[in-house]
Amino acid sequence: MNLPDQPPTFRPPSTADLPWSWRLEDKEGTEVTVSEDYAGRRFASQADAESWVGEFYAELAEQGVDGVTLLEVDRVVYGPMSLHA
Repeated sequence: MNLPDQPPTFRPPSTADLPWSWRLEDKEGTEVTVSEDYAGRRFASQADAESWVGEFYAELAEQGVDGVTLLEVDRVVYGPMSLHA
């Protein structure tokens, strides 16, 4: 009986795999430290990133985030965008 080869060791996605991210900022534009649930999130597409911030903007605001800036790797796409009306 032949068994399949072992799968390759898990490799976390690279920046090339998930190039989109949000910089979470306070009113002065300084990066805000948030809980692990929201920190360091990366996305495969701009649409995924925008959907995520649309879903969690209230929770981010509760953690002191006043605005967000969308990044593709290290290029600013737009922002800062306020999380307040």
